[in-house]
Amino acid sequence: MIIATHTHVVLSSADDATTHEAGPAAVNSLLLFNSKFYTDHAAIVVGLGNHGMSGTRHSVGMAALDELAARLGTADQWQTDKKVCGRVTFSEVAGIQLILLKPKLLMNINGVSVARAAEKFHINPEDIYLVHDEIDKPFGKLAMKNGGSARGHNGVRSCVSCLGTDVMRRLRIGIGRPTGKISVESHVLSSFSKEEQKILTEVLQQSIELLLKHITEDSGLQTSKIPQEGIVSVNA
Repeated sequence: MIIATHTHVVLSSADDATTHEAGPAAVNSLLLFNSKFYTDHAAIVVGLGNHGMSGTRHSVGMAALDELAARLGTADQWQTDKKVCGRVTFSEVAGIQLILLKPKLLMNINGVSVARAAEKFHINPEDIYLVHDEIDKPFGKLAMKNGGSARGHNGVRSCVSCLGTDVMRRLRIGIGRPTGKISVESHVLSSFSKEEQKILTEVLQQSIELLLKHITEDSGLQTSKIPQEGIVSVNA
């Protein structure tokens, strides 16, 4: 289990393996993360998925992270960090520093990236948010879960194994079960249907609204105030 305290990390140290993108935007992102303003509370938000398979149902968590980065104004500031086997960008919400992470690994070993990021940035598992697909919920259904079992999700299972705990908070984005003779594997690795794509942006936007509300209101662990579910109508 990773046990750590919240301290800021100097990303430009000599032994750092982060590939910094050129331009003032990336520099500003690093300065924000290292500023004294970011000392009270920090969290990692992870978009689980298969690296190199964007646009598929199984990687909807990564699509949600792209939406989150766009919302926070850091969409052009993603950096490849070899130490954490993923891409990261930094921002803040209500005084909480956020480390956004997209693992550059296959889903079933996403936990390696998450554990390395938690160690590098000194983040406790309870301050990690996993954003992932949920086959047992219909498309458009959103739900927050405060820890618990992986419920058959290989990416979550990998995170639980690598971190040694299941306390990570989770935003589950419903993708629905396959119909007809389509296998579960084919379903999750395929792209969204044309009908689903019509409202996918709205689904992602609402998922980010739910996530940000949870993060800001949960800074004092006041979970009773936080709505746990939301839904976007497929027929809207």
